[in-house]
Amino acid sequence: MGEPTIRRASLRWEGGLRFRGGEAGAPTTLLDADGVDAPGPFIGLILSAGACAAADVVDILTKMRVVLAAVSVELIAARRDEHPRRLMALELVFHLEGSGLTEPKAARAVDLSISKYCSVLASLAPDITVTHAVRLG
Repeated sequence: MGEPTIRRASLRWEGGLRFRGGEAGAPTTLLDADGVDAPGPFIGLILSAGACAAADVVDILTKMRVVLAAVSVELIAARRDEHPRRLMALELVFHLEGSGLTEPKAARAVDLSISKYCSVLASLAPDITVTHAVRLG
């Protein structure tokens, strides 16, 4: 195993509970812990998981010669009621449409993303339950 890749990002407070951040010289994103002007950090976490997995699925299906027309992911998260109000379970429901798309191809792409490729999901605490489903059309 080689040396780990180091990534750096920073956050800047913009007032209230709003923070803007990203990598130096790259696009930034806004997080609002009040959830008024932008998603809050918890929603940002589950959106990151969904975007990571969806990007893998798009890449894998493209390599399978599927021409995608639409991809969306529903994210259903269970969170503790008491502090720390951390993620306990996450369900990702993939909605996929495309030419050449079959149930086996879709299931294989999603399974590979969830179990092997999605670095965000792999970075979550091991006791977090992650489930998924696939819907075509």
